[in-house]
Amino acid sequence: MSMEKVRELVTAKKDEYLDTLFTILRQRSISAQNIGMEETCEMLKGMMEDVGIKTKAIPTDGYPVVYGEIINDPSNFTLLIYGHYDVQPEDPIDEWLSPPFEPTIRDGKIYCRGAGDNKGQLMAQVLAIKTYQEVVGDFPINIKFVFEGEEESGSPNLAKFVEENKELLKADLVYTSDGPMHDSGAPFVLLGVRGILSFDLTAKGAEWDNHSGNKGNIVPNPAWDLVELLNTMRDENGKVLIEGFYDDIIAPTETELEILKTLPFNKEELAEQIGYKGFDMTREEYYQKLSLEPTFTINGFTSGYAGEGSKTIIPATATVKMDTRLIIDQDPADILEKIKKHVAKHAPHVEVVDQGAMKPSRTPADSPVVEAVKNAVEKAYRQKPVMQPSMGGSLPDYVWTQILRAPSVVVPYANFDEANHSPNENIGVDNFFNGIICTCHVIEELAKYHSEKK
Repeated sequence: MSMEKVRELVTAKKDEYLDTLFTILRQRSISAQNIGMEETCEMLKGMMEDVGIKTKAIPTDGYPVVYGEIINDPSNFTLLIYGHYDVQPEDPIDEWLSPPFEPTIRDGKIYCRGAGDNKGQLMAQVLAIKTYQEVVGDFPINIKFVFEGEEESGSPNLAKFVEENKELLKADLVYTSDGPMHDSGAPFVLLGVRGILSFDLTAKGAEWDNHSGNKGNIVPNPAWDLVELLNTMRDENGKVLIEGFYDDIIAPTETELEILKTLPFNKEELAEQIGYKGFDMTREEYYQKLSLEPTFTINGFTSGYAGEGSKTIIPATATVKMDTRLIIDQDPADILEKIKKHVAKHAPHVEVVDQGAMKPSRTPADSPVVEAVKNAVEKAYRQKPVMQPSMGGSLPDYVWTQILRAPSVVVPYANFDEANHSPNENIGVDNFFNGIICTCHVIEELAKYHSEKK
């Protein structure tokens, strides 16, 4: 009965809740450019305090973490909710159909930078607290909040923050709402993330560009050096040839492999969504490669002249930008050392530059608390959720599973076409309200789970 009243209250307060969301969406908080970060931190802190969350801003070596808690009984189940209040830069501005920091509703969606990633989903969590209190009263579980301001910059200080505050952050489950729902539109329960290692390979030849005829065969061509090096790193079937690259990978469990067989899959729709008519995979192949295998990707190659017409030169430098998405239990630092060793063997004059990393993370699919979250999501959306062992992308989920030693699940609230990081980022109006309802269901279901465990 109380959960039906939650739906009724959310419907009754739609205008009020949208106004609250729009207030924080209008506030710029671009971590990469240090725009509006302090103001957004204070605004979020005030909004949390207004709904009864005991809140403080905790300094880090970068932007503060907004920490909040509702502790009624230390012996109760403790849920930690994670999110981030920083957003991506709005560029390119001329591709936005409405001002990037002025929330605008069109066709049932709220368009604004941060609408989907992550302020819309973060505020769904905060407003769920307000909603649950008004409908039910006291909370049957303890709830903690960690909202950081550096996720869009790679969360460089989150691991240290968690390490230094283990006791404060101690929890039975970490719950994150970030990213989009499944391509099919179904609610999503994600049990982990792939890690990432980004790096540059830079080769240098002469001190400056040279004439390709007058100095052809005389000065080295760093572009060819990188092409030849890259050919030693990966074979024609996509297998990475760096020694030891696959050594620490933990094979998927039978449960995880069975999950892949249940995921929605439409080959024709996927081909259209990714813009690749040659897409031809089975369901199991697609999800295996997306969530249970590492990648080795060339992001961009820069060298010489690439403008109109021709410019016959031997370039002086060449740089290739790369990333590798890593899976359990690959360590980015270890993989970087193996890459450096490979480069030293095949092209010792090439420089390897570390551009940042994040470890992979995964929570076991057969964990009882995962089942409780699945039940909550199904009740909230009145639809069976899609469960996936890992998302294809990366989040700092490892700080919870490896430092805090807590299970962690990601339940995205944004629509699958939220266009996060792009112009015209958005969140569906219904997605926002359903997120509020879903968090209330999660609280209720975790209280039931804890009670049955006693």
